[in-house]
Amino acid sequence: MKATKQTSLGYFFALFTVVVWGTTFVASKQLLAVYTPARIMLMRFVLAYLALWIIRPRPLKLPWKTELRFLVLGVSGCSLYFLTENTALLYTTAANVSIIVSAAPIFTAILAHFMIDEKFHRNTLFGFLVAFAGVVLVVCNGAFVLHLSPMGDLLALLAACCWAVYSVLLRRTAADLDPILVTRRTMLWGMITAIPMSIPGGAFTLSPLSSPLLAFDLLFLGLIGSALCYVLWAKAFTLLGVVPTNNCIYLIPFVTIVAAHFTLKEPISAAAILGAGLITAGVVLAQRRKIDDGAPKAELSEET
Repeated sequence: MKATKQTSLGYFFALFTVVVWGTTFVASKQLLAVYTPARIMLMRFVLAYLALWIIRPRPLKLPWKTELRFLVLGVSGCSLYFLTENTALLYTTAANVSIIVSAAPIFTAILAHFMIDEKFHRNTLFGFLVAFAGVVLVVCNGAFVLHLSPMGDLLALLAACCWAVYSVLLRRTAADLDPILVTRRTMLWGMITAIPMSIPGGAFTLSPLSSPLLAFDLLFLGLIGSALCYVLWAKAFTLLGVVPTNNCIYLIPFVTIVAAHFTLKEPISAAAILGAGLITAGVVLAQRRKIDDGAPKAELSEET
């Protein structure tokens, strides 16, 4: 595949994913009326794992060091990430959480500079500052009321750090493996480590899913938001690199308020529109650097 086509495909995967992830907050908000965040997380991981197993029904035999790497991927990119992000909402505002978690790309860029062959560029910092200003405008949506809460803000910061670890480790793993199998194994460990978190909350029942809307929300989270998008995100990493792909995360807050506007009738302010412009400018600025497309990738060694 030519470099330009490879890059275009990578950006398509990344932008499609952020659009989906931006709308998952709406689906999650509706499910939160009947399930705890931990149980929603567990159910979406189970659905994602089963779907990916159907697509790639191949057993894997991995060395223990590789298995340990997948355990870290499952914790940092799935269970601990969602736990810290959702728990942060109990101690601080949604605006604070959205803004702090949106710093994940800059943490990723710093970590990638030291751990993989993606050097920190000046434009990455400039793009972050512009896009982050846009994120603040979008998240506040015309209501500039930020409340400092050390516990909640630290949990949100931990979520951003978890995503940075997941991103860099995924880049090192997915570079040599089939992204579908990588995602399937990651979801397996995310599912296993999410089980203890989902125990509190009383008796578990699937009866709320008799509602077509809630059933659709869960299927959307599990099959599209987790199974498909995690695979596409891993593929985007191999085509673009960690930092350029993660810079697209800045767009998620704006996608969320647009989706909420059309589905939940939440308003969009002029400040949010201005913020969207700054986010776009910041992403473009951050991408103005040479991207190493990397060498052709080998497929995972597996046993059938």
